[in-house]
Amino acid sequence: MSSVVLTLKKLGIDDLVHFDFMDPPAPETLMRALELLNYLGALDDEGELTPFGYQMSDLPIDPQLAKVLISSSSHYQCSNEILSIVACLSVPQIFMRPKEAAKAADEAKANFTNSEGDHLTLLNAYQAYQEVQERDRKTWCWDNFLNERSLVSASNVRRQLAGILRKLDLPIGGNDPNSAGYYHNIRLALTAGMFMQTAYKQRNGNYLTVKDNQIVHIHPSSVVDSKPEWVVFEEFALTTKNYIRTVTTTTVEWLVELAPHYFDLENFPECEAKAELELAYRKLAHKSRR
Repeated sequence: MSSVVLTLKKLGIDDLVHFDFMDPPAPETLMRALELLNYLGALDDEGELTPFGYQMSDLPIDPQLAKVLISSSSHYQCSNEILSIVACLSVPQIFMRPKEAAKAADEAKANFTNSEGDHLTLLNAYQAYQEVQERDRKTWCWDNFLNERSLVSASNVRRQLAGILRKLDLPIGGNDPNSAGYYHNIRLALTAGMFMQTAYKQRNGNYLTVKDNQIVHIHPSSVVDSKPEWVVFEEFALTTKNYIRTVTTTTVEWLVELAPHYFDLENFPECEAKAELELAYRKLAHKSRR
């Protein structure tokens, strides 16, 4: 719904309550979309589109991913990498795991795994695919249990998104893959846009989504198995349990620095995460006084 609201705002339609939707959303859904766009900085407190919101509205992707992409260009110098990640998230799953060859598929995926995140693992697989000669890609994908059709689609999506960034005069660049801050900056950019999809590990080992207070589990397909304290996630899936999918580690320090307006302790529900956030805010205040 947030993408629809962003498009309507760009078209100059401000009275969303009385807009003639073919299938009118519930008022709560509409308000949640407006709230999300406000937290992302796409709308100001009066509900008007901000300059940042205009940039986001030009990108035909989920607003949270749009913020990740713009932030990667304007703040973290990793738009090359984020373009690839967002493109992979915009197509059907690139990793295949047939039941009859599950062990072999898991071993193949391990070649691309970055233990700090599924987003980083997608990036590694996409970059490896791009390094293969075009004539050999079909066989290479088959051997590595990767969906070639999805990777071809991801390449097309990436090309289109890169073109939009250029039209917006946003630089496209990346860091040296061998540098210490390579994955660090990518995780920062992901946190900058996905801070509303955060989960915290409680003392009992279960994860709790921040603010919604939903008990969730990291999906078994995730490469993140180190039980980190804080994660951002792409998708909430309800099957036999509440699962979060496509997960990347983050830190409480990044969350309070990047989104203090969202992690406002005055309106924060009581939970174990609140104490961690309070401590992080105290550390941040001490750091700023030095």
